[in-house]
Amino acid sequence: MFTSSIVNIYGWGVFQVVGSQFFDKLVEITGRSNVSRESEILEEYSRDLSFTAAKKASCIVWPKNVDEVSKIVRLAAEHSFTLVPVSSGKPRLRGDTTPMADNSVIVDLSKMNRIIRIDRKNRVVMVEPGVTFSQLVPEVNKHGLRLLMPLLPKASKSVLASGLEREPVTMPKYHWDSSDPLLCTEVVFGTGDIFRTGAAAGPGTLEEQVESGGAQKSPLGPTQFDPFRILQGAQGTMGIVTWATVKCEVLPSARKLFFAVSDLLESFLDFAYGVLRRRLGDEFFILNNMSLATALRKDTQEIRSLRNVLPKWILILCISGHGKLAQEELDYLEGDIKDIARDTGVNLLSEVKGVSSGEVLGLLGRSCEEPYWKLRFKGGCQEVFFLTTLDKTPELYKTFTRVADEERYPPEDVGVYIQPLVQGCNCHCEFDIYYNPQDTMEANRAEYLYLRAGEVLIKKGAFFSRPYGPLTETVYRNCSPETVVALRKVKSIFDPKNLLNPGKLCFGGV
Repeated sequence: MFTSSIVNIYGWGVFQVVGSQFFDKLVEITGRSNVSRESEILEEYSRDLSFTAAKKASCIVWPKNVDEVSKIVRLAAEHSFTLVPVSSGKPRLRGDTTPMADNSVIVDLSKMNRIIRIDRKNRVVMVEPGVTFSQLVPEVNKHGLRLLMPLLPKASKSVLASGLEREPVTMPKYHWDSSDPLLCTEVVFGTGDIFRTGAAAGPGTLEEQVESGGAQKSPLGPTQFDPFRILQGAQGTMGIVTWATVKCEVLPSARKLFFAVSDLLESFLDFAYGVLRRRLGDEFFILNNMSLATALRKDTQEIRSLRNVLPKWILILCISGHGKLAQEELDYLEGDIKDIARDTGVNLLSEVKGVSSGEVLGLLGRSCEEPYWKLRFKGGCQEVFFLTTLDKTPELYKTFTRVADEERYPPEDVGVYIQPLVQGCNCHCEFDIYYNPQDTMEANRAEYLYLRAGEVLIKKGAFFSRPYGPLTETVYRNCSPETVVALRKVKSIFDPKNLLNPGKLCFGGV
């Protein structure tokens, strides 16, 4: 049994556990200060801003290295506890780190926050899961590099987790594969085994590889097997990644930003395909007036005011120049882009009413401190996002607005973000439902819109490659039964006791 002194240290009080030996051994593995059952702390991890039901874990543990993670996994298998990996800080939005099992343990990786290596020559960085965008961006900039990163990610967002979740990056020119920018990984599978993927798998130790000029940059392998792909989009259900290498690009010496605006999304398509096919721009994406206003302004009234003067759709394109010939590079890129704009009937602008190019340039390549931009309008946001092709986005937008009208939700209060991926071969399409979480009626209406819109969009061909929260059941109900069987078979290989984040995706057993 625990002594009274240990109970006082942890603030555990009287609680039910399946054997106190489990918790004693957690303390042995990580140290007393790295295990807690304090009620207030567990409450923070029991819920997020999604519509996923709240549930408290049994305890929380903060490992400091891969050996501790491996020991925790083996211990959980021995005592029949389940593990929920967490690496990003608050606010959390998608329900992927909310426990679902009664005997869950939160494995918070935030103390594993070393930037292991920045390699400018090979344009790659190696980071642990606790490294956030706010921590890494200034460090890579010091080395003349920039990250391939999402649009205004949370400052507390784990860079490694963002890569694992395949969050869309703003520079389709450098997006060669759907897995980019994630490269090699070190992972602890549900068996407790430590495995390295890609070039990091060997031969030789990491130190020997670096000494011989290796950079752990190729994600392929080992042999003909690319296991890092089963880790992406798995929400921690396949393994706990303890470090990863991430692709970077050279920091530009000069940049120039252009806008194109329209009341019709369709009017951008020919121009977009022309630029993307020739890989002429760096950052390239489309926002509606609500999303741009939310990204640029801080409170509800300012957001509404800017939204009301902005055009309905804004295409944003940034070009970059490098080194001594940076201006010459900008000049020829601008000339080619303006030729495409002329041929497709698009007017390029250096500013739009209420917004300068400098303001938008300030959003690129940085993280977002609190309040997170998607929460500024009403305090809550539900993201409905999927993959499609750029030419299908106008019709899918019309489908979503029809559903919003039917549910009495004002479409003008919905943010839209369209991000071309893989050099324009497909795109991330996102509808952000802003709502007040303190208003029960409005929150219920937002949840119903979230679920119903997902169902309708799936039937229109939207591909939900990263389903989260309550929408997950809808996605798997509409996909091929063989897909579910295959995923469960893979899960049984890498996590045979269903220890890792059970209940997420199509992995039940909670």
